[in-house]
Amino acid sequence: MKIAYILPVALILFILYFFYQAPEFKKVHLQEPKLKRAVLNAKDRIIILIICVLYAAVAFRGLGNKTSPESFYCFNGDSVTIVLSEPKIISKVSYFSGINTGNYHFFAAGLDANYIEIGYGKQSYNDVLKWNTVDLKGYTNFQIKYIRIQADGDMHLGEIGIFDTNDNLCEISKTYGKDVSNALFDEQNLVQAEQNYMNSSYFDEIYHVRTAIEFLENIYPYEISHPPLGKEIISLGILIFGYTPFGWRFMGTLFGILMLPFLYYFLKILFGNTQVAATGTIIFAFDFMHFVQTRIATVDTYAIFFIILMYLFMYLYLTNGSSKYLGICGLCFGFGVACKWTCLYAGSGLAVIWILHWIKTLRSGERTFLHFLGNCFYCVIFFIILPASIYYISYIPYGKASGLDGISMLFSNDYFNMVVDNQSFMFTYHSNVHASHPYSSRWYQWIFNIRPILYFLDYSNDRQNIQSFGAFVNPLLCWSGLLAIIVMIYFAIWRKDRRAAFITIGYFAQLVPWIIITRTTFEYHYFGCTVFLVLAISYIFQTMRVGNIKWKRYIYLFTDITLLLFVQFYPVLSGITRSAGYSEALLAWLPTWPF
Repeated sequence: MKIAYILPVALILFILYFFYQAPEFKKVHLQEPKLKRAVLNAKDRIIILIICVLYAAVAFRGLGNKTSPESFYCFNGDSVTIVLSEPKIISKVSYFSGINTGNYHFFAAGLDANYIEIGYGKQSYNDVLKWNTVDLKGYTNFQIKYIRIQADGDMHLGEIGIFDTNDNLCEISKTYGKDVSNALFDEQNLVQAEQNYMNSSYFDEIYHVRTAIEFLENIYPYEISHPPLGKEIISLGILIFGYTPFGWRFMGTLFGILMLPFLYYFLKILFGNTQVAATGTIIFAFDFMHFVQTRIATVDTYAIFFIILMYLFMYLYLTNGSSKYLGICGLCFGFGVACKWTCLYAGSGLAVIWILHWIKTLRSGERTFLHFLGNCFYCVIFFIILPASIYYISYIPYGKASGLDGISMLFSNDYFNMVVDNQSFMFTYHSNVHASHPYSSRWYQWIFNIRPILYFLDYSNDRQNIQSFGAFVNPLLCWSGLLAIIVMIYFAIWRKDRRAAFITIGYFAQLVPWIIITRTTFEYHYFGCTVFLVLAISYIFQTMRVGNIKWKRYIYLFTDITLLLFVQFYPVLSGITRSAGYSEALLAWLPTWPF
């Protein structure tokens, strides 16, 4: 039997052993810690710093190239003629596509200047911000002196690499065209012969990064299927580090790091224990989904960041009673929804928690109905008016690209109609996403980790070495977390434990909408649920702390296995080259895992 088949069985046995070591849940009653006990002390701050620094060192490694073509030739259906320093037989032409779409037609001539079409290059929406190669149609056997590139649309082209039969770049003597700045050949040291995830966009980066660049270039965006704020955040990284893979992925990775201190604080106020907070934060930091999703330039990372803050401040409000926390919760809700609509699902969970809180409060007589009405008015301001304002303002780049200017645009009919029309488009678009995809999956597959989504795949010529990576949950967190959620349901219903109810509601607020939705879905849609899987596992850690004198041994072992699995699966999380034998022996746990 292959080791790859034994490992998941061994892990499941460990999970069962771990829960067996947990004390009998009927006998455990956990008191909520007083807030003053959970204030971060010097030890907590040092632990947070160490976790963040160690994770950052891993997350930023191999994130993407820090150099990439940044000067672009803007075609408007025109052509450019290239003169080689000497006639050459050409073996390959590579080019870095900017924004906009169309096709390039390549014509070549020898010394006689009689041109023939030798190939074409696509710049479809799937090809932008990537190194692509020209299909030369077999014209690789004659001496070429002149090359003419004819564009059939308005497109931005970053750089071209013309390779001879020895795979050396051909020297360019001059170019002719409307723009004589030689933008196509001014960064020849950056030319890449092959496309990979380090030098090119992948998966939905082709949409979100393109939109971020269009915001910077004051161009009306091509991708309008998600709210603007997440892509505006991506553009900040591009402003700092340039139009490079590292630049457009930087902010997502930074936000992935920033999640950790907030999660630590969340766990500390939930359970009042440093070890539980530290181990829970480490488990989340090195979860596969968290690592992969925060290193790709899509908007999901920002939504999850604000979901953590939303639930953190809601819990602070529940335990402290201060309306300022409720207001901050609403502010985070506004930022989150302006990144991605999935935060609306999280907001529904907050609404359920808030309603249950006030039912309990009114029944106990702690507050009057007049207090409740006042709080309702407060929520209208901070959960409707403020979020709507943030959402509305986030469309300013759309307005500027449409020719509107200044603050006055916010009060114009054109701006208002533009925002309203986009909401209609987004709803219609997502309702109609039913295209088949080889790595699509449904919610019942996510909870068991059955079908990861593969983002990148590249084989060597002999198929013995592989580069690939995809998004899925660390199987230890996924499978044990599901059991922990079941325990949370038990605690919430039969023990009336409000922390367990809080975690349970948060989890199902992220999952249930995807049960109802019929559009094409993927494993990464489970990302929001992983936050609550960690909270549920940490709750189990806390029960062990109360009811098992050897509790540290078990939670440290759990955390160690989490880290070992991260190391084992690191090649399919980061994209580093691995052998086919390694995948077959250690990574192919299930037939549906594309590793």
